[in-house]
Amino acid sequence: MDAKITEYFANVIGVAQATFEGVKHVIDVTPSRAILRLEAQYGIYRVLITELFSDEVRKYRYYILQGDRVEAGFDNSPDPRAIRLKYGRIGGEYAGEYVPHLHLENKRELVLTEEMTFADFVDWLETNIGLTNF
Repeated sequence: MDAKITEYFANVIGVAQATFEGVKHVIDVTPSRAILRLEAQYGIYRVLITELFSDEVRKYRYYILQGDRVEAGFDNSPDPRAIRLKYGRIGGEYAGEYVPHLHLENKRELVLTEEMTFADFVDWLETNIGLTNF
């Protein structure tokens, strides 16, 4: 695994351990990709994190759930709804494009975002879903 990816994963795990409870993680590496999967608790919430590096591309999913309900989920997947929101339509030239976005209201609402890092997610979480709010 590339030294930068190793360092990034170590940083994500360290920040998660300092921020959340019950942090569990798995790193899966092959010659073509590296994946970090992390699960933790944030008060009454369950946090699910996936970081994937492949083909020089970084893909991510940062989700906070209450039970099975998605309170917020950031990702940069080629979600058809995000592509349509960004371009007004889904065309062949946009198919498969990774578009950063945020799912809210159990995935009923979708908002375009800038690309996120795990540190950005933790900042957003502490501001918007802070434990002092509940």
